[in-house]
Amino acid sequence: MKVTEHIKNANGKTLFSFEIIPPKKGNSIQQLYNNIDPLMEFKPPFIDVTTSREEYVYIEKEGLLDRKITRMRPGTVGICAALKHKYDVDTVPHVLCGGFTKEETEYLLVDCHYLGINNVMALRGDAMKHQQYFEACKGGHQFAKNLVGQIQNLNRGKYLHDVIEVDDKADFCIGVAGYPEKHIEAPSLKTDLKRLKEKVDAGADYVVTQMFFDNKKYFEFVEAAKQEGINVPIIPGIKPIAVKRHLQLLPQVFKIDLPEDLIDAVDNCSTNEQVRQVGIEWAINQSKELQKAGVPVLHYYSMGKSDNIKAIAEAIF
Repeated sequence: MKVTEHIKNANGKTLFSFEIIPPKKGNSIQQLYNNIDPLMEFKPPFIDVTTSREEYVYIEKEGLLDRKITRMRPGTVGICAALKHKYDVDTVPHVLCGGFTKEETEYLLVDCHYLGINNVMALRGDAMKHQQYFEACKGGHQFAKNLVGQIQNLNRGKYLHDVIEVDDKADFCIGVAGYPEKHIEAPSLKTDLKRLKEKVDAGADYVVTQMFFDNKKYFEFVEAAKQEGINVPIIPGIKPIAVKRHLQLLPQVFKIDLPEDLIDAVDNCSTNEQVRQVGIEWAINQSKELQKAGVPVLHYYSMGKSDNIKAIAEAIF
């Protein structure tokens, strides 16, 4: 079932969903199951699975360093299929512009269609570590709106190079990212909203926001999006603070602001266990306010251990 259908069928009830990252190469999928199992009691209608882009590694060979390209966390589509089979839940693989040619994207989408996966999250992705700005690979998409367009073309039975009489068209529900505090590369929030409108006009069905810690910024973002003519569901993304270094790391990486009350509460903690509890309590308060406002879904960035997400869900759902 499509994400938008889950939202419609909920009849105004706020749904629970979360996002996971694939295990690194060489690790068992059982580790992933161990983190997902405690969350299934809250009946998530869908689970997002991230995609990591390629990166360079350096291998010593005869006294010299040989640069090779690799992916440390492959297997997004395979994991989506495994979760769908094990838990009977819809899954949402993340599809990136970065590191993928249009042909590779088409192959991935065809695989998803074969597996009965009909939701995808279309993202540009980040720049590689050695790049100052994002650069598309040769034959890839530069912008997420173009990726959305390719997915919509496939929904119409239009492939990249082949003229095919299609008996069984794909019917992907397409999610895209939104930024309540604007994308780090956008010159202004207004400009960023125009880019979001372009993605919606290209065929995006819903939006999931970047993490934020001040609900006012989400509410203002939703209102500004409506003023821009964006009328698809906008799902808030929530990440609980888990360790003290998040105070520096999250603003640096995601260019977001943290409320002073949250900063003070974390600063007053002497252990990361205490920080984790502060993060849980803050996210619970965020979630209650958002739920009361009638948001369609509360989407949590679990990314690792799920005990804090479970504690939040127990208080909300």
